Amino acid sequence: MKQTVQTLQAKKERGEKISMLTCYDYSTAKLMDNAGLDMLLVGDSLGNVILGYEDTISVTMEDMIHHTAAVARGTKNAMVVADMPFLSYQTSVHDAVLNAGRLMKEGRAGAVKLEGGQVVCEQIRAIVNASIPVVAHLGLTPQSINTLGGFKVQAKTLDAARQLIVDAKAVEAAGAFSVVFECVPEKLAELVTSMLSIPTIGIGAGAGCDGQVLVYQDMLGMFSDFKSKFVKRFADVGTIMNEAFKSYKEEIQNGTFPAQENCFSIEDDIIEQLKKELD
Repeated sequence: MKQTVQTLQAKKERGEKISMLTCYDYSTAKLMDNAGLDMLLVGDSLGNVILGYEDTISVTMEDMIHHTAAVARGTKNAMVVADMPFLSYQTSVHDAVLNAGRLMKEGRAGAVKLEGGQVVCEQIRAIVNASIPVVAHLGLTPQSINTLGGFKVQAKTLDAARQLIVDAKAVEAAGAFSVVFECVPEKLAELVTSMLSIPTIGIGAGAGCDGQVLVYQDMLGMFSDFKSKFVKRFADVGTIMNEAFKSYKEEIQNGTFPAQENCFSIEDDIIEQLKKELD
């Protein structure tokens, strides 16, 4: 069944958990969609795991549109959510609506995601008024990593926890249909989830959220630059890929690949005729 704002809201109301993974290409999108995942996030994390940047700040609108369109072409049922990259929405409400529209029109996204609480509510409201569904993102917001002082748990003090609640209520009131909590204490995320009518998606925020999201290269052991505490590896695909690449190289070197079954044939008399003509 095609996932929409309404079907995801119904999942929360039924107490049914929502599944989400990042995705950046057509082939992976088809696999994830066939697995029945509810949401595919074309995250600006592609800056780290696809493009090799140290952070997400360098990711452009063109990057996001390119990868979102690829994922959308491989998806039939999951909702495709596209991250709005750094400075695509912070500069003005006009820019926010225009760039969100590009992700929907050119990238064929089903929704957009942007970081921040009260400070971006005007943008959220305007984007929603343009008939574009919005997912909010609170807690650890990677685009603000230079002001947050690094990748660390957020909202651990009383004041910061209060602010998270204020921001969560604010983005809900502005029209966001869901909110991601990243690196937030488990009990706090569970408390805020109980206070909101919209679904919450956790990443390093505990099981009390309405759903979960991970970077798929992390949960498959394909990205080794660093590993966060909240990541669980569901398979060691990175090791399998590495061994396959080694085997491929070895078989080329020892001449066992390509084998006869990997080749196409031609009549011997055609080859003999060609050899005569070339003599």
